[in-house]
Amino acid sequence: MSEIDELQKMISESRNIVFFGGAGVSTESGIPDFRSVDGLYNQQYAYPPEVMLSHSFYVDHTGEFYDFYRKKMIFPDAKPNKAHYKLAELEKAGRLKAVVTQNIDGLHQVAGSKTVFELHGSVKRNTCLRCGQHYDETFILKSAGVPTCTCGGTIKPDVVLYEEGLDQDTINGAVLSIRDADMLIVGGTSLVVYPAAGLIDYFGGDNLVLINRSVTSYDRRARLRIQGSIGEVLGQISV
Repeated sequence: MSEIDELQKMISESRNIVFFGGAGVSTESGIPDFRSVDGLYNQQYAYPPEVMLSHSFYVDHTGEFYDFYRKKMIFPDAKPNKAHYKLAELEKAGRLKAVVTQNIDGLHQVAGSKTVFELHGSVKRNTCLRCGQHYDETFILKSAGVPTCTCGGTIKPDVVLYEEGLDQDTINGAVLSIRDADMLIVGGTSLVVYPAAGLIDYFGGDNLVLINRSVTSYDRRARLRIQGSIGEVLGQISV
């Protein structure tokens, strides 16, 4: 039995699937991986990316933060790929119960997924710190300098910056979904970013599947490991 056939069999026999994904899901939509050779962490800036994407830098250098954020964090032309669409299809069919993602691009929802736990937030949501009014990514892109609300308040992206904690409600939802799943598919992540990566430890079932281009520290625990493109692999699955 081929790896794809085995994956198909596992999916067909499961009724409570959860998908846990990382940057590799988005790279196939043209969004660069931070840690790849051409990724954000291997480019030269006035400050390290970790500094420019920190809470304190946002507070102390808000204008510079937004200059960087608009250029390197928002990809308005990115479209969902085969992985996004297949996951949405599996959810619509009642097999997939949740997507847990480390990505902030919102492409799972664009593809049609409804239950998505965005561990690191989303560039598609931005909130006024004074009155709480919400703004989309288009407003941020079209604004100049520091975007401000109609009330005069400063707008902040709903993304988790360095020095900030993850949203507890999002964590709780992800943990409960993973804990109750009868199959966990982990794709497009090297599982090195914590605390997000540690969430898969809550899965106690036997059907752990890892789909990634490179090896991970969890490979030995997987019932099935497929080395390759998450989009190409999931694109071959029938619902």
